[in-house]
Amino acid sequence: MPAPALLVIAHGSRDPRHAATVHALTRRVAAARPGLRVDTAFLDFTAPSVPQAVGRLAADGVRDVVALPLLLTRAFHAKTDIPAVLRESTAGLPSLWLRTAEVLGPSPLLTAALERRLSEAGLRPADRSSTGVVLASAGSSDPEAGAAIAAVAREWRRSGWYAVRPAFASAALPRTEDAVRALRAEGVRRIAVAPYVIAPGFLPDRIARGAREAGADLLAPVLGAAPEVAELLLRRYDRALLADARQLMSA
Repeated sequence: MPAPALLVIAHGSRDPRHAATVHALTRRVAAARPGLRVDTAFLDFTAPSVPQAVGRLAADGVRDVVALPLLLTRAFHAKTDIPAVLRESTAGLPSLWLRTAEVLGPSPLLTAALERRLSEAGLRPADRSSTGVVLASAGSSDPEAGAAIAAVAREWRRSGWYAVRPAFASAALPRTEDAVRALRAEGVRRIAVAPYVIAPGFLPDRIARGAREAGADLLAPVLGAAPEVAELLLRRYDRALLADARQLMSA
Protein backbone atom coordinates (compact mmCIF):
# COMPACT_ATOMS: atom_id res chain seq x y z
CA MET A 1 0.00 0.00 0.00
CA PRO A 2 1.33 3.48 -0.83
CA ALA A 3 1.97 5.86 2.05
CA PRO A 4 -0.84 8.36 2.71
CA ALA A 5 -0.38 11.52 0.69
CA LEU A 6 0.66 14.74 2.42
CA LEU A 7 -1.40 17.84 1.64
CA VAL A 8 0.32 20.98 2.92
CA ILE A 9 -2.13 23.84 3.41
CA ALA A 10 -0.57 27.32 3.37
CA HIS A 11 -2.21 30.67 3.97
CA GLY A 12 -1.68 32.12 0.51
CA SER A 13 -0.79 35.64 -0.58
CA ARG A 14 -1.02 37.97 -3.55
CA ASP A 15 2.78 38.22 -3.28
CA PRO A 16 4.27 35.61 -5.65
CA ARG A 17 7.23 35.13 -3.30
CA HIS A 18 4.88 33.44 -0.85
CA ALA A 19 3.86 30.58 -3.15
CA ALA A 20 7.42 30.21 -4.46
CA THR A 21 8.73 29.79 -0.91
CA VAL A 22 6.01 27.32 0.06
CA HIS A 23 6.69 25.23 -3.04
CA ALA A 24 10.43 25.26 -2.30
CA LEU A 25 9.65 23.92 1.16
CA THR A 26 7.34 21.17 -0.08
CA ARG A 27 9.91 20.14 -2.69
CA ARG A 28 12.46 19.74 0.10
CA VAL A 29 9.97 17.63 2.06
CA ALA A 30 9.33 15.40 -0.95
CA ALA A 31 13.05 15.01 -1.60
CA ALA A 32 13.60 13.96 2.01
CA ARG A 33 10.94 11.23 1.80
CA PRO A 34 11.16 9.50 -1.61
CA GLY A 35 7.89 7.91 -2.62
CA LEU A 36 5.73 10.24 -0.53
CA ARG A 37 3.27 12.26 -2.56
CA VAL A 38 3.37 15.88 -1.34
CA ASP A 39 0.75 18.31 -2.65
CA THR A 40 0.22 21.97 -1.80
CA ALA A 41 -2.95 24.01 -1.38
CA PHE A 42 -3.68 27.57 -0.30
CA LEU A 43 -6.50 29.07 1.75
CA ASP A 44 -6.61 32.36 -0.16
CA PHE A 45 -5.27 34.23 -3.19
CA THR A 46 -3.24 31.40 -4.71
CA ALA A 47 -4.13 28.28 -6.68
CA PRO A 48 -4.72 25.50 -6.10
CA SER A 49 -7.34 26.08 -3.46
CA VAL A 50 -7.98 23.38 -0.87
CA PRO A 51 -11.07 22.04 -2.71
CA GLN A 52 -9.09 21.93 -5.97
CA ALA A 53 -6.20 20.07 -4.37
CA VAL A 54 -8.46 17.58 -2.58
CA GLY A 55 -10.40 16.99 -5.79
CA ARG A 56 -7.20 16.35 -7.71
CA LEU A 57 -6.02 13.83 -5.12
CA ALA A 58 -9.32 11.97 -5.31
CA ALA A 59 -9.29 12.04 -9.12
CA ASP A 60 -5.82 10.49 -9.07
CA GLY A 61 -7.12 7.61 -7.00
CA VAL A 62 -5.60 8.69 -3.70
CA ARG A 63 -7.65 7.34 -0.80
CA ASP A 64 -5.60 8.31 2.25
CA VAL A 65 -4.41 11.85 3.00
CA VAL A 66 -2.79 13.75 5.87
CA ALA A 67 -3.65 17.47 5.71
CA LEU A 68 -0.98 19.59 7.38
CA PRO A 69 -1.63 23.26 8.22
CA LEU A 70 1.48 25.29 7.41
CA LEU A 71 0.87 27.42 10.49
CA LEU A 72 3.04 28.21 13.50
CA THR A 73 0.26 28.57 16.08
CA ARG A 74 -3.26 27.32 16.70
CA ALA A 75 -5.18 30.46 15.80
CA PHE A 76 -8.35 31.10 13.78
CA HIS A 77 -7.13 29.46 10.57
CA ALA A 78 -6.18 26.26 12.37
CA LYS A 79 -9.26 26.12 14.59
CA THR A 80 -11.93 27.26 12.13
CA ASP A 81 -10.96 27.94 8.51
CA ILE A 82 -9.03 24.77 7.71
CA PRO A 83 -11.44 22.33 9.41
CA ALA A 84 -14.36 24.00 7.62
CA VAL A 85 -12.79 23.93 4.15
CA LEU A 86 -11.66 20.33 4.60
CA ARG A 87 -15.17 19.25 5.63
CA GLU A 88 -16.61 20.97 2.58
CA SER A 89 -13.94 19.57 0.27
CA THR A 90 -14.45 15.95 1.35
CA ALA A 91 -18.23 16.00 1.78
CA GLY A 92 -18.81 14.36 -1.61
CA LEU A 93 -15.82 12.03 -1.41
CA PRO A 94 -16.77 9.21 0.98
CA SER A 95 -13.90 6.99 -0.18
CA LEU A 96 -11.26 9.57 0.76
CA TRP A 97 -9.88 9.17 4.29
CA LEU A 98 -8.41 12.46 5.45
CA ARG A 99 -7.01 13.38 8.81
CA THR A 100 -5.39 16.66 9.94
CA ALA A 101 -1.94 16.97 11.48
CA GLU A 102 -1.00 19.42 14.20
CA VAL A 103 0.26 22.93 13.42
CA LEU A 104 4.03 23.31 13.34
CA GLY A 105 4.66 25.24 16.52
CA PRO A 106 5.97 25.16 19.07
CA SER A 107 8.99 23.02 18.31
CA PRO A 108 12.74 23.09 18.99
CA LEU A 109 13.17 22.62 15.24
CA LEU A 110 11.60 26.03 14.65
CA THR A 111 13.99 27.57 17.15
CA ALA A 112 16.85 25.89 15.31
CA ALA A 113 15.57 27.34 12.03
CA LEU A 114 15.38 30.81 13.59
CA GLU A 115 18.98 30.48 14.72
CA ARG A 116 20.01 29.31 11.25
CA ARG A 117 18.45 32.43 9.71
CA LEU A 118 20.10 34.73 12.26
CA SER A 119 23.46 33.14 11.49
CA GLU A 120 22.86 33.68 7.77
CA ALA A 121 22.15 37.35 8.53
CA GLY A 122 25.59 37.67 10.13
CA LEU A 123 25.10 36.96 13.82
CA ARG A 124 28.04 35.09 15.36
CA PRO A 125 27.85 32.64 18.27
CA ALA A 126 29.98 35.02 20.33
CA ASP A 127 27.32 37.73 19.91
CA ARG A 128 24.58 35.78 21.67
CA SER A 129 25.05 37.06 25.22
CA SER A 130 25.04 40.70 24.12
CA THR A 131 22.18 40.47 21.61
CA GLY A 132 18.52 41.19 22.15
CA VAL A 133 16.24 39.35 19.73
CA VAL A 134 12.80 40.48 18.62
CA LEU A 135 10.74 37.40 17.78
CA ALA A 136 8.40 38.96 15.22
CA SER A 137 5.29 36.99 14.26
CA ALA A 138 2.39 37.83 11.95
CA GLY A 139 0.07 38.31 14.93
CA SER A 140 -3.39 37.09 15.84
CA SER A 141 -6.33 38.24 17.92
CA ASP A 142 -6.54 34.72 19.36
CA PRO A 143 -5.11 34.84 22.91
CA GLU A 144 -3.86 31.24 22.61
CA ALA A 145 -1.69 32.23 19.66
CA GLY A 146 -0.28 35.27 21.45
CA ALA A 147 0.49 33.21 24.54
CA ALA A 148 2.25 30.62 22.38
CA ILE A 149 4.55 33.27 20.85
CA ALA A 150 5.36 34.66 24.29
CA ALA A 151 6.18 31.15 25.52
CA VAL A 152 8.53 30.56 22.58
CA ALA A 153 10.30 33.84 23.38
CA ARG A 154 10.71 32.90 27.06
CA GLU A 155 12.06 29.45 26.25
CA TRP A 156 14.44 30.74 23.58
CA ARG A 157 15.82 33.35 25.98
CA ARG A 158 17.11 30.52 28.18
CA SER A 159 19.58 29.49 25.47
CA GLY A 160 21.81 32.46 26.29
CA TRP A 161 20.45 35.52 24.50
CA TYR A 162 20.59 38.81 26.37
CA ALA A 163 16.85 39.14 25.78
CA VAL A 164 14.12 37.75 23.53
CA ARG A 165 10.95 39.80 23.12
CA PRO A 166 7.82 38.90 21.15
CA ALA A 167 6.37 41.33 18.62
CA PHE A 168 3.49 41.23 16.15
CA ALA A 169 2.84 42.63 12.69
CA SER A 170 -0.93 42.80 13.22
CA ALA A 171 -3.77 42.24 15.69
CA ALA A 172 -1.59 42.48 18.82
CA LEU A 173 1.10 44.63 20.39
CA PRO A 174 3.93 45.47 20.52
CA ARG A 175 4.88 46.05 16.90
CA THR A 176 8.36 45.10 15.74
CA GLU A 177 9.61 48.69 15.75
CA ASP A 178 8.33 49.26 19.30
CA ALA A 179 10.07 46.14 20.58
CA VAL A 180 13.33 47.20 18.91
CA ARG A 181 13.12 50.69 20.42
CA ALA A 182 12.30 49.30 23.87
CA LEU A 183 15.39 47.08 23.80
CA ARG A 184 17.50 50.00 22.61
CA ALA A 185 16.16 52.16 25.44
CA GLU A 186 17.25 49.45 27.88
CA GLY A 187 20.80 49.77 26.57
CA VAL A 188 20.97 46.53 24.60
CA ARG A 189 24.10 46.73 22.44
CA ARG A 190 22.97 44.60 19.50
CA ILE A 191 19.39 43.99 18.34
CA ALA A 192 18.34 41.33 15.85
CA VAL A 193 14.87 40.80 14.42
CA ALA A 194 13.93 37.18 13.74
CA PRO A 195 10.72 36.86 11.67
CA TYR A 196 8.69 33.94 13.00
CA VAL A 197 6.91 33.46 9.70
CA ILE A 198 7.14 30.82 6.99
CA ALA A 199 7.04 32.83 3.77
CA PRO A 200 7.28 36.39 2.45
CA GLY A 201 4.21 38.55 2.03
CA PHE A 202 2.46 41.66 3.32
CA LEU A 203 2.94 41.07 7.05
CA PRO A 204 6.56 39.86 6.80
CA ASP A 205 7.28 43.01 4.78
CA ARG A 206 5.75 45.04 7.62
CA ILE A 207 8.07 43.26 10.06
CA ALA A 208 11.08 44.09 7.88
CA ARG A 209 10.01 47.72 7.52
CA GLY A 210 9.60 48.08 11.27
CA ALA A 211 13.03 46.58 11.88
CA ARG A 212 14.67 48.99 9.46
CA GLU A 213 12.79 52.05 10.71
CA ALA A 214 13.70 51.35 14.32
CA GLY A 215 17.36 50.73 13.51
CA ALA A 216 17.72 47.03 14.25
CA ASP A 217 21.27 45.83 13.67
CA LEU A 218 20.25 42.58 11.97
CA LEU A 219 17.17 41.31 10.16
CA ALA A 220 16.98 37.57 9.53
CA PRO A 221 15.20 36.08 6.50
CA VAL A 222 11.87 34.30 6.93
CA LEU A 223 11.98 30.62 7.92
CA GLY A 224 11.15 29.50 4.38
CA ALA A 225 12.51 26.18 3.20
CA ALA A 226 14.96 25.75 6.07
CA PRO A 227 15.87 22.07 6.47
CA GLU A 228 14.59 22.14 10.06
CA VAL A 229 11.15 23.24 8.85
CA ALA A 230 11.07 20.46 6.26
CA GLU A 231 12.00 17.92 8.94
CA LEU A 232 9.25 19.28 11.18
CA LEU A 233 6.63 18.81 8.47
CA LEU A 234 7.60 15.16 8.19
CA ARG A 235 7.49 14.75 11.96
CA ARG A 236 3.97 16.21 12.09
CA TYR A 237 2.95 13.88 9.24
CA ASP A 238 4.38 10.86 11.04
CA ARG A 239 2.75 11.85 14.32
CA ALA A 240 -0.65 12.11 12.65
CA LEU A 241 -0.27 8.58 11.29
CA LEU A 242 0.91 7.27 14.65
CA ALA A 243 -2.06 8.83 16.41
CA ASP A 244 -4.39 7.09 13.96
CA ALA A 245 -2.65 3.75 14.50
CA ARG A 246 -2.95 4.06 18.27
CA GLN A 247 -6.61 4.96 17.97
CA LEU A 248 -7.29 1.90 15.84
CA MET A 249 -5.44 -0.35 18.28
CA SER A 250 -7.48 0.94 21.22
CA ALA A 251 -10.83 0.70 19.40
